[in-house]
Amino acid sequence: MFSLPLRDDAVLRPLESWHAEEFAAHMDRAREHIRPWVGPGFVTADVEGAQGTLVRYGRRQAEDGGRLFGIWRDGTLVGGVMFTGFDAAWGTCELGCWLEPAGEGHGLVTEACTVLLDWALVERGLHRAEWHCRADNDRSGAVAERLGMTLEGVRREAWPYDGARHDKQIWGILAAEWHARRA
Repeated sequence: MFSLPLRDDAVLRPLESWHAEEFAAHMDRAREHIRPWVGPGFVTADVEGAQGTLVRYGRRQAEDGGRLFGIWRDGTLVGGVMFTGFDAAWGTCELGCWLEPAGEGHGLVTEACTVLLDWALVERGLHRAEWHCRADNDRSGAVAERLGMTLEGVRREAWPYDGARHDKQIWGILAAEWHARRA
């Protein structure tokens, strides 16, 4: 099975449809914590919803599109990273992440996103990677900054949540910048 160590106690693996029960249990622990920061279609309420999310990403991966990877710490799924968008023809991708509280503060998302950026910008030869987050999500913006991304702009009131509209930051890194950073 594909598994990449992120550190002694954590691994990165594809999240697939057979993980539906584990993903649903993880969502029970993460749901209210991540709800303000991720799209509503990702926050599932039960095993059936979890299965639907995993199958949707599996189809997107089969079409060389989005991909979904889980982060397991000490054998427990605590979050993950994904390509919310992946377009080889245009040479672009967008990364995203989520964590339950038990996964925060260990650098796992930064390490996992480094793996994804290496694969997209080096192995696949994409030209550009993006990171979108609510402007008031300081933790997410800090990940983009640690990855060497540049804050390119803010889309005002572009993120609807709970009856309000929030600003959305767009971060980006070009392949040449990533290569120079990794050299």
